[in-house]
Amino acid sequence: AADPEKKTGSVQVPIYQTSTYVQSDFGEHTGYEYSRTQNPTRETLEEALADLESPTEPAHGIAFASGMAAITAITQLLESGCHILATSDLYGGTGRLFDQVLAKFGVNTTYSELKLNDLESDAQENTKMLWIESPTNPLLNIHDIKKLTAFGHERGWIVVVDNTFASPTLQRPLELGADIVVHSTTKYIAGHSDLIGGCAITREPLLAEQLKFLQNTLGAIPSPLDCFLTLRGIRTLPLRMERHCDNAEFLVERLAQHSSITKLLYPGLSSHNLHDIATTQMSRYGGMISLELKGGENAARKFGKNLKLFATAESLGGVESLINHPWSMTHAATPEHRRLEYGITPGLVRLSIGIEDAEDLWADIENALETLNI
Repeated sequence: AADPEKKTGSVQVPIYQTSTYVQSDFGEHTGYEYSRTQNPTRETLEEALADLESPTEPAHGIAFASGMAAITAITQLLESGCHILATSDLYGGTGRLFDQVLAKFGVNTTYSELKLNDLESDAQENTKMLWIESPTNPLLNIHDIKKLTAFGHERGWIVVVDNTFASPTLQRPLELGADIVVHSTTKYIAGHSDLIGGCAITREPLLAEQLKFLQNTLGAIPSPLDCFLTLRGIRTLPLRMERHCDNAEFLVERLAQHSSITKLLYPGLSSHNLHDIATTQMSRYGGMISLELKGGENAARKFGKNLKLFATAESLGGVESLINHPWSMTHAATPEHRRLEYGITPGLVRLSIGIEDAEDLWADIENALETLNI
């Protein structure tokens, strides 16, 4: 929790809903001149985000208007002619930025499964950034952040980890060596599906200085109200994550026995090919489950329509349960051949498990599966 506000003792940080600040003389001010550059509500959020990801060492948080704004700013650390090596099944919006925007300015991307034995052949002489998601969206693959970071640092790369699916409660990539952690704070950190936000966090002063410059120059900042709401969400983040994880583990145990499911993806399963790494770098396995249904896309669509407690929607990480069809929703911008190559099939659905009663969630899933008649 933040310290009480000094003037009144308010237990909540005030919403400084202002665009500008009075100066006593030309260039003389109290540290605040314009809210794109500085805002006390946003600064409180940035300090809280840094503490979440790096509770033992000093770090710097930089808040943005969305997760994609944070990702865009990070990529602006690169110059034309640089190369990004990125995990293959990353969020579709990130891939869209890399392929359809950055490529126009001479920053190209190679997608890789990030297996250590293959990285040398996947890298290029101009590789400058290693982009990791763990767990990945939507296949929930796990990457060994510590080993990949060491590999990248030996070659002078900036190592970025998108930690959105885990949240700082379950995983802290900075402690595993990453240079920058990025979040869509829209998701677990804020946790109530009522705002859009993003952040980047680093322990490196030079990177922090560069990212603050980009934040101010690009101007994609969150509003004071959204900062206030994100701070509100942070207050319950550990409690919510425990319930998300409890419910996901409860459901996975039952889904694993169901004959309509051809593939069940969850890092907490002992059958997950990288379960051991997940156990090493995560405290728990998260609230996201992906599964593939017999019957392909028709079955996936019917399953989604027959759920009552799971709303079909973009996004994830809120207190309510959601179902997403990556093929036609979050990853529709990813070229079809790449989706199929990585395993994002028309029959795949992604579940964001909320904090509702676990038995109610299972009854809803079971009823929807029974309607498939497979």
